[in-house]
Amino acid sequence: MKRLSSIDTTRGLVMVIMALDHVRDFMHISSMSGDPTNLETTTALLFFTRWVTHLCAPTFVFLSGVSAYISFKRKGNISESRRFLLSRGIWLVILEFTFINFALWFDIYYRLLLMEVIAAIGLSFIVLSLLLKVQSRIIGAVGIIIIFGHNLLQGLPLPENPLAAFAASVLLRPNLIQLTSATSFFSAYPLIPWLGILLAGFACGEIFEMDEAKRKKIFLRTGIFTLSAFVIMRFLNFYGDPAKWVEQKSILFTFLSFINVTKYPPSLDFTLLFIGFTFLILYASEKSNNRISNFFSVYGKVPLFYFIIHLYLIHLLMFVVLFIQGFGINDLVFGLFSNGRPKSGGGVGLAVIYLIWLAVVLVLYPVCLWYGNYKNSHKKNLLLRYL
Repeated sequence: MKRLSSIDTTRGLVMVIMALDHVRDFMHISSMSGDPTNLETTTALLFFTRWVTHLCAPTFVFLSGVSAYISFKRKGNISESRRFLLSRGIWLVILEFTFINFALWFDIYYRLLLMEVIAAIGLSFIVLSLLLKVQSRIIGAVGIIIIFGHNLLQGLPLPENPLAAFAASVLLRPNLIQLTSATSFFSAYPLIPWLGILLAGFACGEIFEMDEAKRKKIFLRTGIFTLSAFVIMRFLNFYGDPAKWVEQKSILFTFLSFINVTKYPPSLDFTLLFIGFTFLILYASEKSNNRISNFFSVYGKVPLFYFIIHLYLIHLLMFVVLFIQGFGINDLVFGLFSNGRPKSGGGVGLAVIYLIWLAVVLVLYPVCLWYGNYKNSHKKNLLLRYL
């Protein structure tokens, strides 16, 4: 099965959008003190700046499942595929709690271990490696059951036993746990909700074996169906998201309430909404061969490489901004949920956030282009497959 441009283009698009969220999170003037989706304090522009980036994680996880299926079919060997998924999964988990956590906090003491999307994908790969003998459609059915059903478990209290509470946090719901007197663990991306999305993506890998015309039809119909299911579920306001939508001060903010779905962990409504968009983007990306699609595919071909270096670049730029604003080294604060921002905050407005975001994306373009070409010309180097 040849490499599919629609996957690279879609993944590249969401990863470019992802950089916007990280620039905002590191440098926006209110990112330390306010929630951009809190309708009582936010503005429409700030809300959408955060909301649009919700597309990134579910698309990234879903396409990781699709890519795992394509890799599995290319190898045609269960044992080899299982070893690769298992080793890659372990590698991603290690990477999350070392290089990526350091990129987030620049804390040499690792006082906070944050479980986010890379660890969730890694653990999902480990689970998937054990399921390769199962038919892909059954794997997909399990994923859909998880997507539709995990919200039923979110209201259960955490066990009192520390080990059981830790397991529940890793598997099911975000939670902050004190590991030692100096180290805490926060499961922002618990495994089971994201595993459901990855397993569904693995089953959807079958679609990419079809001819282009049939793929496009399925992508379009599935996208419309999934978004329609979201609208119905959300309108009923009964099940699908712990945060109900309510009438607001204006029609615009009522609409914002309607689409303001829960990401931590990803609710049913959240998944339906953003995976619906993913299918429509895949539809639009099929057989597209223009400057825009080629631009995004440069990032989509080297997703993990881009993910790591863009975090380090943005974090370093945060210090540049702070020093320009007059802060010194002694003003920087590191530790639990502290990435160096001073207590007084610092930061810049949204207009500057967008300019820095565009600069980050453009600076990384030639770097990702070079690495993509290098990786493609050194296919025998197995280490490159892990970055």
